[in-house]
Amino acid sequence: MKVCGIEIKGSEALLAVATLEAGQPAHQPLATKKIALEDDDEAANVKAFASQARQFVADHGITHLAIKKRSKKGEFAGGPTTFKIEGILQLLDACEVQLLSPQTVSAQSKKHALELPGSLNKYQHEAYKCACAVLLKAGR
Repeated sequence: MKVCGIEIKGSEALLAVATLEAGQPAHQPLATKKIALEDDDEAANVKAFASQARQFVADHGITHLAIKKRSKKGEFAGGPTTFKIEGILQLLDACEVQLLSPQTVSAQSKKHALELPGSLNKYQHEAYKCACAVLLKAGR
């Protein structure tokens, strides 16, 4: 099981891939750390983003996507572009997609005393925690 954790911020999908090794999550460092959606008003850009995401999943043998949910309303609500990105990712055929609440991600991280590997960039931390939450839940 190879899980790609995703945190959507602004017009970017921040990525971190993890697998289970000896029952513990392990980061799989990859060259692609984020995929951006430039000017989401242009259909060609949206199609290009979808194509990049599909190619990323295929190239790296991703079986599951774990996406950190954003609030739909209130002070910390996600912008319209973030929901467009989420929709595109949910339409990918080659893998199973799960949406995780920030509370679930945080609880799993604390419960398993998750340590963040040095191979991650700071902006990938939440994406990695999402991937680990799915892995640890499945590994029970």
